[in-house]
Amino acid sequence: MDKKFESKQYRSNRIGIKWKMFALLIIFTVFAILIIWVCGIQMVSRFYQSTKFNELKFANTSVSAALGDTDRLHSAVMTCAEEYSVDIWVYSISPNAAYKIYSANGTGVKDPIFLNKHMFAMYETATKNEGRYIAIVPMHEFEEGFEMHVLSDNMGDPHAFPSYHNHSSELVALSITTHEIDGTKYAILQASDLTPVSAMVKTMENQFSWIGVMLIILVLIFAEVMSRLITKPFINMNKAAKSLAKGDYSAEFSGKGYREISELADTLNYAAEELSRSDALKQELIANLSHDLRTPLTMIKGYGEVMRDIPGENTPENIQVIIDETERLSELVNEVFDLSKIQSGAQKPNFEIFSLTDIVSSTMHRYEKLTEQDGYRIEFSEDGNADVCADRGMILQVVYNLINNAINYTGEDKCVFVKQEKRGDNVRISVTDTGEGISAAQIPLIWDRYYKVDKVHKRAKVGMGLGLSIVKEILELHNATYGVESAIGKGSTFWFELTTITAEIVDNDI
Repeated sequence: MDKKFESKQYRSNRIGIKWKMFALLIIFTVFAILIIWVCGIQMVSRFYQSTKFNELKFANTSVSAALGDTDRLHSAVMTCAEEYSVDIWVYSISPNAAYKIYSANGTGVKDPIFLNKHMFAMYETATKNEGRYIAIVPMHEFEEGFEMHVLSDNMGDPHAFPSYHNHSSELVALSITTHEIDGTKYAILQASDLTPVSAMVKTMENQFSWIGVMLIILVLIFAEVMSRLITKPFINMNKAAKSLAKGDYSAEFSGKGYREISELADTLNYAAEELSRSDALKQELIANLSHDLRTPLTMIKGYGEVMRDIPGENTPENIQVIIDETERLSELVNEVFDLSKIQSGAQKPNFEIFSLTDIVSSTMHRYEKLTEQDGYRIEFSEDGNADVCADRGMILQVVYNLINNAINYTGEDKCVFVKQEKRGDNVRISVTDTGEGISAAQIPLIWDRYYKVDKVHKRAKVGMGLGLSIVKEILELHNATYGVESAIGKGSTFWFELTTITAEIVDNDI
């Protein structure tokens, strides 16, 4: 691991996933406890008051709708008193007094003494407050009779409800509304007991304090366990990744328990295997290139020294050897350079329409010397002219490299067969040798620029051994299909297909 990588790894002060998850769970728990405490304890008095006042409102609406209808009014008073647990009195108001018409007891509290004394005065108060007056009074004064000791009311804001805060004694909410039906004035008086909630709130606070403490302890334990379970695979993979960065390709990534982590571990294991294979093949390529470079350099040096030191050895034959070996060096450098340009994107195809048949035929002339001197037999068969739209120079290099590969690996009969055949809208070029063939396990690997079928490196008769890698890169730039058909002991056939261009299209383009 280089120093730059180490500095990035160890100077980071970011919070780890374990502690971040731990903190998030604690924050969430505290936030949830605060919400429950506010809504369940601090707001319980408000919710209780709102419920009781809404019950008074619903009961008043039902009773007022039945005013003027004796049977219906009696039924409404009895039903609402029972359903909403309120005391209801309906009064008829005369200029100087109030007379009770109906009443129903829904709370169990006896009729207060002050009603008959002060009902008319309360009616006047409600009239001044747009016909609706609500007051809160102590329960004991309500039962014994008093001069209306009001704790809170809605005077001045008839559409609001009075409020009180955790009073320690029992209270009563009085609601008086005024109505007029067919010239007769009515008043509906309702009373609902308000149970003090201060003791209940205090009890809930004590209970909730214990629950909150236990809940935080449980969350701490849960967060610790969960953070360990979740972060352990990441910690293990991080250690394995550091080993991989140091060049240890045997590092194993494991991520059991979670699908996403398992998938990540599988991907990293696959990447480690590919890096290991790529590194091994790269080392092999370096060794092979070194061998290919060393041989011609040794021969050039040897023949040069002979020509320098021995009189009469400066012959055309010795000079030709030096020239031939120099050409081999040049070809090797050119192949490496071509592959590098294609893979980096520096070399783009220049598409044009040309005869693929003529390209293959012209390529065959390059091997006339090889066939005459070394006894190779290279045959080409075609089923008519085939025009394609591609980069002429690149396709020529593809054909040339495939034939070179076949020559290097053909059998003792030294036969290579090149065939062109039209297949619908495509044309296929296939190059067949009679060599030992390739096993099924090796076929997917032969296009790799670092791969070589025979592990014992031998000097190629033509080309430098990077041909198939260049073929692959060029054909993929053309979106062409390609492949190989081979079996042990039966030789190999390499092929590629391009889309043909019809004569009509050629004429239109011209």
